[in-house]
Amino acid sequence: MKKSLLILMTCCALMAQAQTADSIEVQLPDSLSMDSLMVPQMLDSLEAIEDTIPPIIPYYKLWNDSDLTDIEMRALDWSLRWLDTTDCVVTHDTTALPDSVYKARLQALPCVIELPYNERVRAFILRYVKRNPKQVARMMRMSEYYFPLFEETLGRYNLPYELENLPVIESALNPMARSHVGAAGLWQFMPGTAKLYGLEVNSLVDERMDPVKSTEAACRFLSSMYAIYHDWNLVIAAYNCGAGNVNKAIRRAGGKRDFWSIYPYLPRETRNYVPIFIAANYAMNYGQEHGICKAPIEKTMLTDTILTTRRMHLQQLSQNLDIDMNELRRLNPQYSRDILPGGTAYALCLPSEKVGLFIDQEEAIIAYKADSLINNRRAEIDLAKVTSINGAYRVNGVTYYTIKKGDTLSGIAKKFHCTVKQLKQWNNLTSDNIREGKKLKICK
Repeated sequence: MKKSLLILMTCCALMAQAQTADSIEVQLPDSLSMDSLMVPQMLDSLEAIEDTIPPIIPYYKLWNDSDLTDIEMRALDWSLRWLDTTDCVVTHDTTALPDSVYKARLQALPCVIELPYNERVRAFILRYVKRNPKQVARMMRMSEYYFPLFEETLGRYNLPYELENLPVIESALNPMARSHVGAAGLWQFMPGTAKLYGLEVNSLVDERMDPVKSTEAACRFLSSMYAIYHDWNLVIAAYNCGAGNVNKAIRRAGGKRDFWSIYPYLPRETRNYVPIFIAANYAMNYGQEHGICKAPIEKTMLTDTILTTRRMHLQQLSQNLDIDMNELRRLNPQYSRDILPGGTAYALCLPSEKVGLFIDQEEAIIAYKADSLINNRRAEIDLAKVTSINGAYRVNGVTYYTIKKGDTLSGIAKKFHCTVKQLKQWNNLTSDNIREGKKLKICK
């Protein structure tokens, strides 16, 4: 089975035509105090609100590259190295835009999910388009690769297309993203949830990093949540904090099943999560209105994905097909140790021009350094067993005997039913002299 993908096409995807709708504005519940938003005092302006918002999902580290560790920074540099944002962003001053503009733009989006507006949403919109325009530029370009995949899968499950922006806030469209709490991939699945929805997660394979399989699992999860809540904002909240926390918030709100009614009773991060989702939809659709262009592409690449049951190491492919190892890792992020386990069908993504060469040279590729790369795990090991002859023990077909005081080669040979000549050969001895405490090998 073969599937052609075009990574980061140079042509820009057409924007969906805006559709007008009645404006909706949501006020935060009366019971919600500024203290409950972790804001220390009453604020006089929206700019002040923006400045005091706690870091957005800090363990995803989406907002400030200076927060990244050295390893994360190098991984980010690689995953985005073909995107040049140096001259891309010329951000307009957005602080003077009236609320009516944001409301009208959100309501013009052709969405099923309610995208209401309030001061919290505005603050997060400014986080995207004012504070992090280069990141938005990157994601706008990356969306040309990932959004068609998301939309195809969302469509099969009859889910709203705007859910494609969940990975924008979860992973910044980086399939190799990992959080400090153990979530991974575009959709940031935890290991337990991933396995529950059919993803393989072990030492060699982490299908949370597989864009195709993780998107399928995410759509199954979202479908199951919607069957429970019948409200997309509650589904999005449950995606962030789990159904248990949403159910508790519903009970504490007296049974109300509306996100903005249960808002005060949700975990702090989840209170931010739906406004961030709304802001992400705005930023990905209206970034250009704020002077943010899609990051230019330095290269394009056609890829093919093939299925193989053969165990192999990415280094075998790199050396024989002349593909950079980092490129292979970027194309196949689900293989945590660079190894395809084999035995069952696993997807292998290669540059299109290398697929024919792989098919022609498959046997030679798999044989290349096989002993050191893929055959270096012993399939069977004999346990050391103590024999009845003076504490000798046997491992992997070889008996080891510790020389004791008074032993001679002829006496040892008689004990083990071999000759002195054999003992000398097995132990590289050039004379009959032996020393107490040394070990002799008996290879029979």
